[in-house]
Amino acid sequence: MSRIVIIGGGPGGYEAALVAAQLDADVTLVEADGAGGACVLFDCVPSKTFIASSEVVTGYRHNERFGIRSAGLDGVSIDAKAVNERVKSLALAQSADIQAKLVKSGVDVVHGHALLGEDTLGHTHRVLITPHGGEMYEIDADTVLLATGATPRVLPTAVPDGERILDWRQVYDLTELPEHLIVIGSGVTGAEFASAYLAMGVAVTLVSSRERVMPHEDADAAMAIERVFRDRGMTILNQSRAESVVNTGSEVVVTLADGRVVTGSHALMAVGAVPNTAGLGLREYGVDVAQGGYITVDRVSRTNVPGVYAAGDCTGVLPLASVAAMQGRIAVWHAMGEAVAPLRLRTVSANVFTDPELATVGVSQNDVDQGKIPARQVMLPLTGNARAKMSGLRDGFVKLFCRPATGQIVGGVVVAPKASELILPITMAIENNLTVDQLAHTITIYPSLSGSIAEAARQLMQHEVQ
Repeated sequence: MSRIVIIGGGPGGYEAALVAAQLDADVTLVEADGAGGACVLFDCVPSKTFIASSEVVTGYRHNERFGIRSAGLDGVSIDAKAVNERVKSLALAQSADIQAKLVKSGVDVVHGHALLGEDTLGHTHRVLITPHGGEMYEIDADTVLLATGATPRVLPTAVPDGERILDWRQVYDLTELPEHLIVIGSGVTGAEFASAYLAMGVAVTLVSSRERVMPHEDADAAMAIERVFRDRGMTILNQSRAESVVNTGSEVVVTLADGRVVTGSHALMAVGAVPNTAGLGLREYGVDVAQGGYITVDRVSRTNVPGVYAAGDCTGVLPLASVAAMQGRIAVWHAMGEAVAPLRLRTVSANVFTDPELATVGVSQNDVDQGKIPARQVMLPLTGNARAKMSGLRDGFVKLFCRPATGQIVGGVVVAPKASELILPITMAIENNLTVDQLAHTITIYPSLSGSIAEAARQLMQHEVQ
């Protein structure tokens, strides 16, 4: 029986453990915080639960245009403590569900820490495991999977204190909403929290070091969402870098690189994450670690040491739970001799849970503009969509990319409520090498937002015929 030790119980770790157990391996999963890891307990699950609460509040905005008169946002009272308690409760419940699934599958779940031991000079790898409150012991494993994730990056001049200077894992300890939240960092995490708190009626200032928010996302999409943010009252400071954040006891003082000073009640630090690869004995064991601490892997999750694999945010491949899970599964399939296809990122869809959401898949506008990938494109604003009009949607669009000659669909962008759901047909089209002609001949429900996807395909098809 193959013995596998997995260090880290997030999506990359627990999904790999389930696959390994299904293949009758002897599986030990070591996780410090709880089943599901930081993704379930502190990061993805809590943040999306928090955003779900903000979406409820959003439903009270501008109801008059539907002929419904209410007190609007002024009539909404938000119990921040209750919101955050629900966030934590759902995270713990999800963790418990994962724990139960692992145990039922026969996985030995150890709550504690682990690191690579000395080289055994054989076909096994010695792992040193220290359970919480227990004595350290050793396991010689045929395969080791490192899935240790990442933690919020800390600036030395703006260290989170859990009171007024917060990282995104500390916001759920607040018992009251901030009066004025200054969000440092306008990437995905910063934009999502800025959007959610703005929806809850909090004054929000977003400090962005770039020309626009979410600089790594589709430019049209990011600018559309930035316009929404500004229209709803958010203050956005573009090309502004925070030098320091100080908690005075009654407020936070943010000093920018150009000398300007911004004050608020709280500051949320969203300046990226660093991989949890220190203290694992990687360099001593000979595992290649790249600049920034990321573990180097190939497309089947192998490190440079035979039998040692890595998955998830600690690899720096793509910081998505879905990618981490697939990396973990691929690692186990490969290690146990199963047929496996290498990781393909071109069909990975990603979503930013702002309001509206931003979803992307396949080639990007930047790739096309730089000539890396030849493609034709069309962008349809949702303002022409009947369902969008009924729902009062004024912001958002569908963008589709296809090969110039064949019409094969190679990419897409959706800005809309629940774009995370609308991106699926485009993802399936790319995965199955469909053409705009095939998508255009697909009958969609009328009225529906998804109808705009088929309409975009029809416009590309017409362009192709011309």
